[in-house]
Formats: sequence, C-alpha cells, structure tokens
Amino acid sequence: MPRTLTRLPVLLLVVALVGCGIFGKDIDRTEGWSAAKLYAEAASDLDAGNYVRAIELYEKLEARYPFGRYAMQAQLDTAYANYRAENPEAAIAAADRFIKLYPQSPFVDYAYYLKGIVNYNRSIGFLDRYIPIDPSQRDPGSALDAFTDFSALVERFPDSKYAEDARQRMLYLRNNLAQHEVNVARYYMQRGAYLAAVNRANYVIERFQRTSAVQHALEILIAAYQALDKPELAADAKRVLDLNRQAGRFIKEEVKPEDATLVRQLWDYLKLDEG
Repeated sequence: MPRTLTRLPVLLLVVALVGCGIFGKDIDRTEGWSAAKLYAEAASDLDAGNYVRAIELYEKLEARYPFGRYAMQAQLDTAYANYRAENPEAAIAAADRFIKLYPQSPFVDYAYYLKGIVNYNRSIGFLDRYIPIDPSQRDPGSALDAFTDFSALVERFPDSKYAEDARQRMLYLRNNLAQHEVNVARYYMQRGAYLAAVNRANYVIERFQRTSAVQHALEILIAAYQALDKPELAADAKRVLDLNRQAGRFIKEEVKPEDATLVRQLWDYLKLDEG
C-alpha cells in the first residue's frame, strides 16, 4: 500500500507531461477534418473576430487541400483576416498570392482593392486614430503603393463595384502626395535653401496639376524667387497665381473618403456550404 501511494504522484506527472506533448507530439484536434469542416470553422472564427485562429485554420486548409475550391476562397479570406488583425504585410502577401494564382477569377478585383485599402491605412498609427494628423506629413511610401494598387484596379476592372471608391481615393491620395511636396518645399524655405524650394514647387506645378497644392506651390515660388533676388521670375509666378485665382481654376481640397467598410468576400457561386 505505501509503495502504491508513492507511485501515484509519479504516474500523474507522466500523464500530465504526455498531455502537454513532452513525450509525444501535440494533439491536433483538426486532424482528419475535411476541407469543408476546416473552412466552416475558420469562417466562424473570422466572423467572431478570432483572426489569429482563423488564419491558422485557413493555412491548414491550404496545406492539406491545396487544389480544392475551399483553398481558393481560403487564400482570399486569409488576406482579409490579416487585414483585420492589423498584419498589413501578411495581408498584402496573401492578396498578391491570390492574384498570381487566380488572375482570371471573377473576384480578383477584390484582391487588388484589398491591397489598396491596406496600403491606404497602413501608415495610420495608434496615435493617429485619436490625434488628427495631416496625412501629407507622413511618409508618402504607403500612399504611393496605395495609389498604384487602386490604379491597377481601375485600369484592369473599370466596371468593378470597387472602382468608383478606388477613383475617389486616388484623387485624395494624389492631392496628399502633392501637398507632401509642398511641405518639403516649405522646409527648404525655412532652411534658406531657396533654389531647392523652387525645384520642389515647380515639380508640384508640373506633375500635380488640378490639385489644391498648385496654389501653395505658386506662393512658395514667388517667395523663393524674391529671396533669390529674381524679381522678374517672381512677377511671372505672381501673374500666373492671380490669373488662376480670378478665373477660379484652383481646385479645392479633396474631401477625405469615408472609411472602407470592407467585408469578407463570399463566393456564392462556389456553394461552399455544399458537401
């Protein structure tokens, strides 16, 4: 009897260690699940906001059933899940993979749009959500990427249901990119680098016509030429500014588009709920 009692804690420890996977591999509760079962569980987690778990299940689905109809949907859902989980790089990588593997899909426009939305939002940090910050003050890299993504969508799928929203965001992004160049020109003015300010202002006028930034660029141009003791050039710039003001040709600031209510793309034609 005493010997049995001394062995009992040891046996319990062994059972606990086995359960933890120390004396064997971890038990995967999804082992043996069908593609339909994996997809249904992943979609349920995604809808519930359990994005990390959903991504894990989608990845298992793709690994086990790489050529099925569920894997195709899982790739798009993985991109969306990473977007919602604030993993922009992973979301873009998943969307790119979908575009590469399924270029003829009737829903590939969604992948392009998702990429654009991710890049559109990715430069917005935690503080930006609570403290208003001029978007033109941020690094323009993500804005350029978003503009490229939306441009690809509009060019390839002009009739897409996402095209009109993409066009509005392109206008807003273009205006912000132009204003970014104006901010750089102003920085040069403050540092006394007047020739650099002239070059930046002219770049805005030449490359970003029909944006509100052109008016600001002309104002900088006038001040820079005056600082460089170039009265004739300053007068020419002022004449252009006055003529455009009188004619009402300057564009007003673009209104910021509303936040995209991006939802998970459901492929009804695949009838994923059927066997």
